Amino acid sequence: MENVHLAVEEEDLYSGYNDYNPTFDSEELENDVGFQQAVRTSHGRRPPMTAKFPGTAIGARPLASSFGSRVPLASSMGRPMTGAVQDGAARPMTAVRAAGYTSSLTRGSTFDPLGQSKGPAPPLEAKNEDTPEEKIKILEKKVNDLIEESCMAQSMGTLQLALEKAKEAGRKERTLVRQREQSGNAEHISLDLTYSVLLNLADQYANNEMYPEALNTYQVIVKNKMFSNAGRLKVNMANIYFKQKNYPKAIKFYRMALDQISNAHKEMRIKIMQNIGVVFVRMGQYSDAITSFEHIMSESPNIKTGFNLILCYYAIGDRERMKKAFQKLISVPLGIDDEDKYIPSNDDTSSNMVIEAIKNDTLHQMERNLKLLAEKYIMTAAKLIAPAIETSFATGFDWCVDMVKSSQYVELANDLEINKAITYLRQKDFNQAVETLKTFEKKDSRVKSAAATNLSFLYFLEKDYDHADRYADLAMNADRYNPAALINKGNTVFVKQDYEKAAEFYKEALRNDSSCTEALYNLGLTYKKLNRLEESLDCFLKLHAILRNSAQVMYQLAQLYELLEDPQQAIEWLMQVISVTPTDPQALAKLGELHDGEGDKSQAFQYYYESFRYFPSNIDVIEWLGAYYIETQFCEKAIQYFERATLIQPTQVKWQLMVASCYRRSGNYQKALETYKDIHRKFPENVECLRFLVRLGTDMGLKEVQEYATKLKKVEKMKELREQRVKSGREGSARGRREGREGSAGSADSGHSSNSTKGERLSAKVRSLPGSNEPYEASSPKELDASYMDPLGPQMERPKTGAKKRVEDDDFADEELGDDLLPE
Repeated sequence: MENVHLAVEEEDLYSGYNDYNPTFDSEELENDVGFQQAVRTSHGRRPPMTAKFPGTAIGARPLASSFGSRVPLASSMGRPMTGAVQDGAARPMTAVRAAGYTSSLTRGSTFDPLGQSKGPAPPLEAKNEDTPEEKIKILEKKVNDLIEESCMAQSMGTLQLALEKAKEAGRKERTLVRQREQSGNAEHISLDLTYSVLLNLADQYANNEMYPEALNTYQVIVKNKMFSNAGRLKVNMANIYFKQKNYPKAIKFYRMALDQISNAHKEMRIKIMQNIGVVFVRMGQYSDAITSFEHIMSESPNIKTGFNLILCYYAIGDRERMKKAFQKLISVPLGIDDEDKYIPSNDDTSSNMVIEAIKNDTLHQMERNLKLLAEKYIMTAAKLIAPAIETSFATGFDWCVDMVKSSQYVELANDLEINKAITYLRQKDFNQAVETLKTFEKKDSRVKSAAATNLSFLYFLEKDYDHADRYADLAMNADRYNPAALINKGNTVFVKQDYEKAAEFYKEALRNDSSCTEALYNLGLTYKKLNRLEESLDCFLKLHAILRNSAQVMYQLAQLYELLEDPQQAIEWLMQVISVTPTDPQALAKLGELHDGEGDKSQAFQYYYESFRYFPSNIDVIEWLGAYYIETQFCEKAIQYFERATLIQPTQVKWQLMVASCYRRSGNYQKALETYKDIHRKFPENVECLRFLVRLGTDMGLKEVQEYATKLKKVEKMKELREQRVKSGREGSARGRREGREGSAGSADSGHSSNSTKGERLSAKVRSLPGSNEPYEASSPKELDASYMDPLGPQMERPKTGAKKRVEDDDFADEELGDDLLPE
């Protein structure tokens, strides 16, 4: 490149022929270092150096030719330069500046087609929120958000929060209106937003039972003529008056709403008329209600209105119209497709997939619920009018069954007949119930199984276990998957104490119906009888998960934990029992017993006392309370409990002895003496009473002590004789048995006759003596024993707080003191 000569300012037409450019020297390429390095490396891919050829955009000055054209220099790789002549035509340079090229290349400038060297783009201009229009838009959005939040809170059941949000939306909306008026845009006030805010606020007031506020808010909407269709809200106002039991005003507003709704809205008018009929029923105006319901049944019949019409006819006692209304009820079209369409066909796979998808979808569930509701209304109506439409209950039920059989509810006929049997049971006509149920023995298997199950249960209640077992077997044979039949069979086996077999039937019932709580409960009881406590506990815990508030289940759990020697858990379950049934005396007494076993006497006393308060006839509770007061040295309070025990068990002498002993311990000896005398009059042979009388008479110095002592001696003697005779009778019978085994049959017979004669004489003597169950040890006459045992136990020793201090024996007490030791 050193030998390249630049052209002078004035171009010479013939210049450049003698210039040497090594680029075109192919012979010296082997000695060209740059070319050889370019071949070996990527050196040649760099752009050509243009510093030595300034002034052009391509960096190489074209050589002039004799043809007047300029041939651009090629690069070191032989690539033709841009702008070269191709096929005699020059390439137009149209995109040079757009691609970032310029005709004058300044020193130090860089290739930057995207303009990145200028730095980041300036940020977008922020909205000016201070303008009135922007403030109004933000406030309007806040109002809409608050209405949505209020509705969502109501849907989740948080009614108070919904009301707060509705009130806040009302405040924001009023602020919005004021701002629009101040900015001069009063014509742009959104009536729809105002309507939404007021309607939501009124609804939330009504949901929170703030009826006066709700009525005022509805009144604001209704009186505003700018709101279209606001008159319909009078239905809501009428509903509030209905809840307030202001029935005349409710009817007035329902009729006002009815006047403002055109005939095009037929369904809405029908619903309002139905509400009017219900209000008339509440007011007892059945004739007006019948008018409304009959109009609905003629225009757009539905199940609920048909049922209400039957109730009205029943209330006025119109038999014939009851029958007609029942016929209308069972002929109401439900608009439900046949269930056969949900049965898949074996041919078309795609249709089977569709059927499987819609078999349990929301629409099918709605159809099922509607059908169940219709069946419920028909069954209830039949049971209601059956005794009223005919002279006898059975005849009326038979008429209802015949009507149902000729309708679309054919399967309800058998259920009605079973209900007929159950109605006989409620009337306590068991024989007719059994006869009715027996007629199903030749029906189809489902009905036969249901009837046999009811019969088995009836016989089980009557403790006729053989018939109960027979009909349980019949029910199982008709339908092996009937859990109720399996439970009845298990119950009959359980009564026969074959617990293992009973458990198998209960398990099978659970396999058929895993939610059968009766089977699970009975299985738990069976395991408890088999002493398989852990399995029983598992059953009752599962049952508790299903029946969360069942006191019976929780009590069984408490008993099981007690048997498993875990009293703390038992106490916890019993606490749950009394949280559900706080007045159960048995649970309270059990809690007292458990706390007593744990040594917590004060807590035990509290629960025992509560149990006594709810059921004051439990002897165990009475005895514990009396013993507690004696233990705490409040014998006067124990008396009332033992007196109540005396009333409950007047033939038990021990309660009366305890009453007398309480009087004696409390220091009321006169009352104790009178009580003992009264006991002696009622139980003259009671040894303990006589001993107390002798002891008290001796202490009090009474004259009749000797009389009681003589009676005591006589009673003890008779007791001794009775004991001797019983003892000798036992010895004689034992000797007779030995002789009978050793001797012949004849001697045994004679011995038997002899012993029987002696027994007759002995029994005659015993009958002449006063009877007593008290054992007596001595067999020989002895001195009078006036000692006794207190039935309440040994009396507690009173603390000697006020006693005089005992003077200790002085070692020098016997010595005389000298005069010098005496005080002067």
